[in-house]
Amino acid sequence: MRYVCGTVIVLGCALFQVVAGNGITVNLQDQASIKSAARIVADGLMNYYHGNETGREPGLFDGGYYWWESGAAWGSMLDYWFYTGDDTYVDVAKQGMLYQVGTGWDYMPKEQTLSLGNDDQGFWGITAMMAAERNFTNPASNQPQWLALAQAVFNSIALVWDTQYCDGGVRWQKFVFNNGYDYKNSISNGVLFQLGARLQRYTQNETYGYWAEKVWDWESTVGFIDNSTYYVYDGASVESNCEAINKIQWTYNTAVYMAGAAYMYNYTQSDTWKTRLDNLISTLDVFLYGSTNIIYEPACEPAQSCNPDQQSFKAYMARWLGATIQLAPYTSRQLFPILTTSANAAISTCNGGSDGVTCGYTWLTGTYDGKYGLGEQMAALEVLQSQLIPYSVAPYTNNTGGSSIGNPNAGTGLLGSQTSTTASTTKDKAGAWVITIVLTAIALVTSIWLAIDGMGDTKKLQEWIRLESHFG
Repeated sequence: MRYVCGTVIVLGCALFQVVAGNGITVNLQDQASIKSAARIVADGLMNYYHGNETGREPGLFDGGYYWWESGAAWGSMLDYWFYTGDDTYVDVAKQGMLYQVGTGWDYMPKEQTLSLGNDDQGFWGITAMMAAERNFTNPASNQPQWLALAQAVFNSIALVWDTQYCDGGVRWQKFVFNNGYDYKNSISNGVLFQLGARLQRYTQNETYGYWAEKVWDWESTVGFIDNSTYYVYDGASVESNCEAINKIQWTYNTAVYMAGAAYMYNYTQSDTWKTRLDNLISTLDVFLYGSTNIIYEPACEPAQSCNPDQQSFKAYMARWLGATIQLAPYTSRQLFPILTTSANAAISTCNGGSDGVTCGYTWLTGTYDGKYGLGEQMAALEVLQSQLIPYSVAPYTNNTGGSSIGNPNAGTGLLGSQTSTTASTTKDKAGAWVITIVLTAIALVTSIWLAIDGMGDTKKLQEWIRLESHFG
């Protein structure tokens, strides 16, 4: 459906018709103009990539960024391909995404072990899910398939659901020897939540929705999602049993749950999920600067203290606001003006660097602020190409054109093969329910170990489970 001025989108047509920076000029009411500008920003993003060159590692962007941000960047490039139809980077994106899957085909490459977080793996899984939903060109039959990769990431994160502390939730880091293993946070649980919601919608298998409900209930019970304000807080240490909550708010934490709630609402059409979605949307003023409607990162942007990870967070806010509009179109009246105003502000910063079109970080100054990098380009690209949503279709499912092949057992270490995912097949349901059975067994063994041998040995058991599944 195309949203036309004066109907779904309520702000006046003339207000944001022409946006000009010294390097990029774009008419936000003209599809061809938006695509042309997006191509410039996308080219700038890909200037950070040399993984397709001899002697370089495919899939990784230059600049010393953590592994997860490369996975997130490919998500931005998938959006770029989908919204614009430009296939310039299709082959290189496909190569990079497949190279990083690891020997277990679960986005846990062994060379990333020492810094592997559940959220890191989750971002690669979300990109794989995007590929399935966008009907991105499928890999060869002897390679891992997009849907199976998303299922593998979902399963391997769900399998480390930890009831020993805080009555549930997954930890930030994957392995006990990683710094941050003692912390449970909203983003690691949020990627599990969103993947569950998306897999339910794509496959029509409600076991994934059960897990999305489980994560939401835990987040709200532990207080990471405040039940009165719907603010989404960062997380807490297991040493406090998650009672000493770090109440810092990041754009991507709110956005990951907002989009997940939109997926749940789209599938269930339930008033419960509509209410949750609406309540999350009501918190967006935290991330809009003053009365400007411009997205910013209040936790670090005013102090100019955002690190390279945080400089990319607005990209995911823009991406997931767009997804929310596609899945719950009634929200466009409130959300699309935010994206339009922010696109206006973002493109005004893309007049820096030696090329004259490099995008800056803060969108509040009206010009390039001297900060540049992968995150800055991603954020500008995502918010700009969000203006093409009115010309695009909603994410596909396996009933509406999605062709990716799945494997419900992927990522569990159980026998299984990549199979067709016809909606609600007995095989798919049985495979997904295996995850619940395995999780129950792990929880039972952990409880018995705790009762017999004490807390220290329980940690050894947890470490063994994680190391065995990763290296075994």
